[in-house]
Amino acid sequence: MSAELNHTIVHSRDNRESAAFLAHILDLEVGIEWGPFVPVELSNGVTLDFATAPAGPIAAQHYAFLISEAEFDAAFEKIKAAGITYWADPHQRHPGEINHNDGGRGVYFPDPSGHGMELITRPYGYQEPGTA
Repeated sequence: MSAELNHTIVHSRDNRESAAFLAHILDLEVGIEWGPFVPVELSNGVTLDFATAPAGPIAAQHYAFLISEAEFDAAFEKIKAAGITYWADPHQRHPGEINHNDGGRGVYFPDPSGHGMELITRPYGYQEPGTA
């Protein structure tokens, strides 16, 4: 049996705000609200269902998105234009920088609810064909 991730719930302070934020950065569409969820569907069919959490703390999660170089350029420009703080690393030791891990580019930034978002142009451990 093969298994695929179909959807996951992302707790947020405001489900519409968080869905719109991610959709804007990644140039995606916000789906039609269904019950307490505002969905954003990724190109591989996985849906992030944003749900407004009850009052109280939200456990910060990490979401990484593999995108093309051109998509990285567009998303990174949106991050900078919005004045969003960003880092080259998940430990936030290199503010205002991106990384070049695995021969690509990557950046970490927070969403409106404090989740750690990551954009990468190469999967972890990537090696150029013919270099192994």
